[in-house]
Amino acid sequence: MHHEQNEPGTLAALLHSARFGASIDPLSRDETERMAASQAVLDKTLMDGRPVYGVTRGFGPLVAFEASDSAEQQGAGLISHLGTGQGEPLGPETSRLVFRLRLQSMRRGYSAISPECWDVLARLWNSGFTPVIPRDGTVSASGDLQPLAHAALALAGRGEAWVREGDAWSVRPSAEVLRELGLAPVDWNARQALAFVNGTSVGLAVTMVNHAEVLHLTRALASLTARAVVLLGANPEAYHAGLGHARGQVGQLTAARWIRSELAGAEHGPDRPLQEPYSLRCAPQVLGAVLDQLWALEDILVREATGTTDNPVCYEGELLHGGNFHAMPVGLASDQLGLCLQQVAYLADRQLALLCTPATNGERAPMLTPNPGVFSGLAGVQLSATSFVSRIRQLVYPASLTTLPTNGGNQDHVPMALNGANAVGDALDLAWLVAGSLAAGLNQLASLTERGSEPGGLWATLADRIPPLDEDRPMAPDVRAARAIVREHAQDTVRADGGDDGLR
Repeated sequence: MHHEQNEPGTLAALLHSARFGASIDPLSRDETERMAASQAVLDKTLMDGRPVYGVTRGFGPLVAFEASDSAEQQGAGLISHLGTGQGEPLGPETSRLVFRLRLQSMRRGYSAISPECWDVLARLWNSGFTPVIPRDGTVSASGDLQPLAHAALALAGRGEAWVREGDAWSVRPSAEVLRELGLAPVDWNARQALAFVNGTSVGLAVTMVNHAEVLHLTRALASLTARAVVLLGANPEAYHAGLGHARGQVGQLTAARWIRSELAGAEHGPDRPLQEPYSLRCAPQVLGAVLDQLWALEDILVREATGTTDNPVCYEGELLHGGNFHAMPVGLASDQLGLCLQQVAYLADRQLALLCTPATNGERAPMLTPNPGVFSGLAGVQLSATSFVSRIRQLVYPASLTTLPTNGGNQDHVPMALNGANAVGDALDLAWLVAGSLAAGLNQLASLTERGSEPGGLWATLADRIPPLDEDRPMAPDVRAARAIVREHAQDTVRADGGDDGLR
């Protein structure tokens, strides 16, 4: 299934909306009627004296006990006892995406939320109100309870909120921010609070952001691979479209097309082997396999982003108690993203190794230094890149394999989706440094060869920012600069090629 870039609910559209502040549309007549109908189902269930989780009964293993007679006390107690999140907060753009995803889930009419309640929350989002959400402390099983509780506390004027001042964001007490916006704090009742915190939206938001970054990283490695082929004089046959057509994998065809698009002037050098090591020759197969996974994962994440993930759910006149809040779809998708980005980072590390070794760099000096022994060239850059890849492998160990039962045995199978997504985000930071290390190495190789000289473009920008290593110097700033240049180029290229989900 393919999703057009501007279709509501696609990853690209949702990420764009969160980052650039597009307003949430008001409820349509059909949506208002569905929401009112689901609320009527809840009201009838209560009038019939049947138990309703979180409304007439307690939460989690305390469902065996009666809830408070006050719906407001029950709602306040829910978000209060879950206010145990810790750690660094999610970035403000990710927090806005979280908030938007909760609104998207509730507007579908399955959550027994009144249109009036939804309108209040949508007005807060449209005003720019952005809750501060700590990233650690949820098992993602009954939804991302703790992070979403902190968001709910902020909306109630009992937490913190992000405030944008020019290009910078700062954190202030949410009660102050609400007053300045002229908006009243949300007074959560039990059902509203439960519908808000019982959702997978936090792990989903972080995974969506990570998904876009892995795509950009993959695109960057295609450019870096092409540059290596040009500078080394490697055999360009490995990127011929015929190989992809013979195999039939769409990702491979796309990755090879990306590489070919940047092979201007590439010629098979007389001193190069017929077949290069796999890190060059099989780059379309590796990057293509990652792309195939990204497209498969996108469909799963889009469905989650446009679905309803709380409990209980109203469906065709029935109030159904179940487990839509269990974030296993997000958790497994995030785990797979981690495995994919490790492959891309490892490919970059192996290509950097080719540049540092005389047997594969065209019999140039080890570490591409013009004066070996006196100077050490790329030695430090390669050592750090190796460390980054090792750390990436630690971070992307599948979080779904670290499950532990909790909550008095009630939550005896948990996905740890946000834990995994946070780790993948950390691994992405390091993967970009590996890409920056390779870019710095290619820049050094370019200074030693006549191949691939260009009057402008990505490689000219790198050459302008990063001087040749005629003598040793600390390369950490150069690697960071190369990372930023390559990342921006990849983002621009993806955007020009049709957006995050228009590349096939």
